[in-house]
Amino acid sequence: MVSPFEIEEIFPDVAAGSRLPRRQEANPAQGLAATLVADYTLPTRAWLPTAAIMTLLGESGVSAAGARAAISRLARRGVLESSRHGRHSAYRLTREAAAELSAGGAWIARFGTRDEPWDGCWTLVAFSLPQEQSSPRRTLRGQLRWLGFAPLYDGLWISPDLLNPTVRQRLSAVALGAMTVFRAEHVDLATATNRDPIEAWDIAAISRHYEAFDRRWGPLLPDVRAGLVSGSAAVRARAEIMDTYRRIPLLDPQLPIELMPADWPRARAREVFTAVYDGLAEQAEEHVRAVVGESGDHFRADIAAHKVARMAAA
Repeated sequence: MVSPFEIEEIFPDVAAGSRLPRRQEANPAQGLAATLVADYTLPTRAWLPTAAIMTLLGESGVSAAGARAAISRLARRGVLESSRHGRHSAYRLTREAAAELSAGGAWIARFGTRDEPWDGCWTLVAFSLPQEQSSPRRTLRGQLRWLGFAPLYDGLWISPDLLNPTVRQRLSAVALGAMTVFRAEHVDLATATNRDPIEAWDIAAISRHYEAFDRRWGPLLPDVRAGLVSGSAAVRARAEIMDTYRRIPLLDPQLPIELMPADWPRARAREVFTAVYDGLAEQAEEHVRAVVGESGDHFRADIAAHKVARMAAA
C-alpha cells in the first residue's frame, strides 16, 4: 500500500505530556505536492507537466530546489510516475496512490456526517512488541493514529468505531510481536483508579485545535462567498485548508457525540471546510488550467477541481 502522506509529515511523534500527536510547524513540500496533484487530477489521473507542478509549488512558497526534491521523492516512493510528452516531462498519480488518496478523501469528506447513534462499544487493539523493535512499534502506533485509535495505555489502543475493512487490512499487515483485537463495552468500576476510555483523547486540546481552525478560516468565508479570492490565492487556500482539515479526523475520529461537551465544534469545522474548499473550486481550477496550459493545451483536458461531495462518493 502506497501512502501519499508519510505519518511523520503530519505527526512526527507524540508530544511529551500530551495525548495529542505533535505537529510540524511547516507544511512539508511533499505533502503539499501530493495535495495539489490530487486536488485537480485524482479522478482521471491526468498528467501534469513538471513545469506546472513547479509553478504551483512556487506560488505556495516552495523553492525551486525544494519543489524538485519533493517531486523526485514522491516518484521514488511510488506516489507519482513520470512520462515524456514531446518536449515536456510530466507526472501523474500511480494507481495505488490514487486509490489510497480516494479512500482517504472519502474518509475526510464524510467526517462529521455520521447520524447513527453510537452502540456504546469500543474496538480495542492490544499488542506486544519486543522492546528492541522500536521502529516497528513506532510504525504500528503511527498506523493506529491514522486509523483513528488512541492509546488508553501503552499497549492498548482504542476506537469507538467498528472494525472496518481498512483497519482489518492495515492491522493484518503487522508481522512482528503479538496482537489481539476486541469489541467490548466499558465497565465503570467507580474507583479512583478507573479510567474512562474517552480519556485516551485530550478533549480540551482537540477543542483548542477546532478553535484555531475556525479563527484561521472563518474570517475568509465572506470573501469566498463574494468571489474575492481567485487565481493562485484560491489554489493556495484550498491546498492549505485541505492540509489542515485532514488532520482533524486523526485528532477527533468522530468520537461519539454522546460523550462530547455541549456544542462540540465538529459540525462547524466541516461547514467551514466545505464552504472554502468547494467555494474556491471554480477559481482554483481556472488558475491551474492556465498554468498547465503554458505547457500545451492537451494537458488541460482532464483538469478538474475536486469537491467534497465527489470525494465522499469515492
